Amino acid sequence: MPPKGYKEVEEAKQDMTSFFMRYNRIRLHSYNNYLSPIAMEQQAA
Repeated sequence: MPPKGYKEVEEAKQDMTSFFMRYNRIRLHSYNNYLSPIAMEQQAA
């Protein structure tokens, strides 16, 4: 989040989308034995 906040709602939405994409797709999850969800899906296939 910018120090003085977002100037536009769209800017905040883009930032949130980017965060959730990283959190859900790239970030390692302990539940998945510290694999990213994408790596876990590839391993299961």
